[in-house]
Amino acid sequence: MTTTNEVNMTAITIRRSLVAASIMLASASLHADNHDARAIAKRLIDEHFQDSTLSRDQQIEELLWFAKAAEPFRGMEINTVAEGLTTHIYERDVLAEAFSELTGIEVTHNIIGEGDVVNNMQTQMQSGRNIYDGYVNDSDAIGTHIRYGTTVNLSNAMENEWADYTLPTLDLDDFIGLQYGTGPDGSLYQLPDQQFANLYWFRYDWFQREDLQDQFRELYGYDLGVPTNWTAYQDIAEFFTEHVGEIDGTKVYGHMDYGRRDPSLGWRFHDSWLSMAGMGSTGVPFGNPVDDWGIRVNEQSEPVGASVSRGGATNSPASVFAVTKMVDWLEQYAPPEASGMTFGEAGPVPAQGQIAQQMFWYTAFTADMTDPALPVTDEEGNPKWRMAPSPTGPYWEEGSKVGYQDVGSWTFFDSTPEDRRTAAWLFAQFTTAKTVSLEKLMAGLTPIRESDIFSEQMTEMAPKLGGLVEFYRSPNESNWTPSSTNVPDYPRMAPLWWQNLAPAVSGDISPQEGLDNLAADLDSIMARLARAKVFATYSPNLNEERDPEYWLSQPGSPKAELDNEMPQGTTVPYDQMMEEWMAAGSRE
Repeated sequence: MTTTNEVNMTAITIRRSLVAASIMLASASLHADNHDARAIAKRLIDEHFQDSTLSRDQQIEELLWFAKAAEPFRGMEINTVAEGLTTHIYERDVLAEAFSELTGIEVTHNIIGEGDVVNNMQTQMQSGRNIYDGYVNDSDAIGTHIRYGTTVNLSNAMENEWADYTLPTLDLDDFIGLQYGTGPDGSLYQLPDQQFANLYWFRYDWFQREDLQDQFRELYGYDLGVPTNWTAYQDIAEFFTEHVGEIDGTKVYGHMDYGRRDPSLGWRFHDSWLSMAGMGSTGVPFGNPVDDWGIRVNEQSEPVGASVSRGGATNSPASVFAVTKMVDWLEQYAPPEASGMTFGEAGPVPAQGQIAQQMFWYTAFTADMTDPALPVTDEEGNPKWRMAPSPTGPYWEEGSKVGYQDVGSWTFFDSTPEDRRTAAWLFAQFTTAKTVSLEKLMAGLTPIRESDIFSEQMTEMAPKLGGLVEFYRSPNESNWTPSSTNVPDYPRMAPLWWQNLAPAVSGDISPQEGLDNLAADLDSIMARLARAKVFATYSPNLNEERDPEYWLSQPGSPKAELDNEMPQGTTVPYDQMMEEWMAAGSRE
């Protein structure tokens, strides 16, 4: 009897034979045009891709592979989509045009809002209607992609239908974020295209002033430096806002944040703010069994609850502490207008020269901080600021994640016609290939390859990037991770954060009330998803509710309330920290 596996293998063999024949015929045609393809490759390198970790000859060969592999799709028009980061604009304006010229595949790389990317992705997954041929979607949605059964399993595809269309020099081992797009089964579902972390940002020039150092030491009894816990961050925020008050005739503030009722307020919280305080379990990339959303999973990777009463930690004491501090610091130490700002409006504020520090600062803003005309750079264009690890809260334990890292990743769906999907896969690989990746990094400062991070070019750029290069060269970088596989339906569940916590930020309800409402809503959605049986795998299977004290008395997360949530503040000199990072050598 012929097995299903044998039938599949026969089909794969026939497909590969047809592909091989197609490529051979195309190669015969291309051979006549090989001189032209080589000329195009050389010109693209000269015009756009001179900086690369590959030699010029290696770049030419890599580009020629794209020209050959794309021949069956020459003349096709495809549409891909990404959010409006500098990196993706570079892909639209430079890489899409270069790819089209090299391959004959016309790519429209659409730039839309992040929320619109998620909405279109959700519509395509649920309706089966092809909207875009490839998405750069945050790996925060990995829990969604592993469950719905509509996302292409890249590991399987590269071994089967994409075997002849996978770049021989793709070098997956060189990517620094593959773990974030990988499911519990070990399969890769999303290929990293850009990534950036949220870190601590501060005015290095102010922190180095002896008069301010002396004043801080006299007031607080320890040295002004990079805060390593939340107490020190609060002390520094108070110091600059209330005791320093003004520098060079300008009012200064010891903290920056945003608080407007807006979807971006959700990012403020579910992008690991609670885990920075120590709410979740130990383990990276994702806390196990409780992640940075407070969602617990069982040994089968099935979500069992977000509420403490079900073993989750979303409304635990550590979470209440984190939200309380966010609200208090926004009111007491940030500019008055910050409470009415969104993420996009607040992002450029530190560059204006009034902010002493910010605990939750996205490195995606690095490029915008390097303009020589800004008050936060000196006359030679060097930054007066630095970035460092964010301080950890009182509930944090060694071995836990320290902060959030956004990893925008190429994602494909089975509802996209196979030829269009394969052509988009070629473009995705082009945007991450070593021929172009270093130039893309230098343009957008969102690294994805270890070889690029340790390149001579990034060494030369490092002094103007305020610690970005040192951070990514440090083994500690792996402790900044995106949302986890525990989140079963990111598009449905992410809006619950801002909807429930905005009233707590505005003072209409307490942080405990807001988190109780959030945890209940998260559990409610997971219960509905379980009843609807919409998932192919890892479906929610909620625990029965119990007295919260049962779970709080167990080891690990959720954690019982500490007697002292604000221990003595501690700091470390920035230069000492950098020396320790550099001594650690390359990434582990």
